Amino acid sequence: MKKGFTLVELLVVITIIGILSSIGLNTFTSAQMKSRDARRKTQLKQLTDAFEAYYNDHGGYPADDGGGNLDGFTWGSSRFEDDKGAVYMVKLPQDPTVGLTYFYDALPAATGLNTGFQLYARLENTNDPGLLTFTSPPACGTKECNYGVSSSNTTPGAGR
Repeated sequence: MKKGFTLVELLVVITIIGILSSIGLNTFTSAQMKSRDARRKTQLKQLTDAFEAYYNDHGGYPADDGGGNLDGFTWGSSRFEDDKGAVYMVKLPQDPTVGLTYFYDALPAATGLNTGFQLYARLENTNDPGLLTFTSPPACGTKECNYGVSSSNTTPGAGR
């Protein structure tokens, strides 16, 4: 009597393990993508809250540098504070994916104060119900932005 497995039995088992592994890897990758998107949405909400606090103190939103950044601040490293030292965020958040950034656009008024803002990110989940369609999307680092939040007096994507 022979002991052991035949070649066919081993190939069947290896094939089944391969199929199950690929399903598990795909599910894991999808979960990671959704986790990064949830983090982006949370960070945009935190930024919105900080901008609203700034607005309450100054009567306008912070300025942008014309390139998608807060004027004088860097995503991921700078403290967001005013010229009097009031701290609105200890550290500005940074997109969790290397090569991607957030895009900030202050909306100036004739008074010189910024009366609104739009803030954008690039979500990885292309099926997210909150994705925006732009005529001319801003750049979130190396890719086009597809998600946004804004001050209450405007909507994300307005004018783009």
